[in-house]
Amino acid sequence: MHNYPRDLVGYADQPPQANWPNGARLALQIVLNYEEGAENNILHGDPASETFLSEIINAEAFSNRHMSMESLYEYGSRVGFWRLHKLLTEMSIPVTVSGVGMAMERNPAAVQAMLKADWEIASHAYRWISHQHMSVEQEQEQIALAFETHARVTGSLPLGWYTGRDSPNTRRLILQQGGLLYDSDSYADDLPYWHSGDWGHHLIVPYTLDTNDMRFAAAQGFNSGRQFYDYLKDAFDQLYAEGAETPRMLNVGLHCRIAGRPGRTPALRRFLEYAASHSDVWICRRVDIARHWHAHHLPTA
Repeated sequence: MHNYPRDLVGYADQPPQANWPNGARLALQIVLNYEEGAENNILHGDPASETFLSEIINAEAFSNRHMSMESLYEYGSRVGFWRLHKLLTEMSIPVTVSGVGMAMERNPAAVQAMLKADWEIASHAYRWISHQHMSVEQEQEQIALAFETHARVTGSLPLGWYTGRDSPNTRRLILQQGGLLYDSDSYADDLPYWHSGDWGHHLIVPYTLDTNDMRFAAAQGFNSGRQFYDYLKDAFDQLYAEGAETPRMLNVGLHCRIAGRPGRTPALRRFLEYAASHSDVWICRRVDIARHWHAHHLPTA
């Protein structure tokens, strides 16, 4: 197959020297996904209720309101967000929020708390729904609405983007919208990389689905805070060891309705304390990583 559109080689055995600030061996980045109030719901004009990422694993899609599912999502915005906000601000942890436009519209107090903490707010689309089967025109409309809403509720346009439930057209459409430093709709590497197309060069800051609290809401995922902590620590230790030779990047993904539960937040605290005990770790926002890569690692071809 000529002109195969996937890159299965990447950096191979010669990853670039990231040159993180102050000679850090590892860049650690915390992502808080803010989605509550924008999920599938007939109140939002959707044909059925949400089935994804809740305490009800393999939930059934109801054609009417799913009151249990709604309340599980509501926990995230009512309680979970504030528990995580308190922990992360008390520990002075820089954060990138992946904020869904409709969700942020519904909770201005949470958005103000993010801004006051100097957290980056990247766009997480306008709705927490799949883009896979949208027409190009429908997705264009959703993306334009995401940018407009983001600017209205946060006071500025996003510099980063993460759909999470993207389509083959998403990257092209967000780049047509313009103004982004990076997107994170990839899980393909432990370092940022440049993606090239008809639009030129565009920076990808990859995300992760394994060092992510979503494993609490998946079959055979984490079933205790100890498992979560152990997995995060193992990932940190491996990348930190590799970072002695070639500095790496570690993402930790959080959701207000999942990590914000009282039985899980203590494990996150223990991990952050462990990470912070290492002096040669750069804890930063995704936009900081993107700016560093734009400044020090321009595309070569």
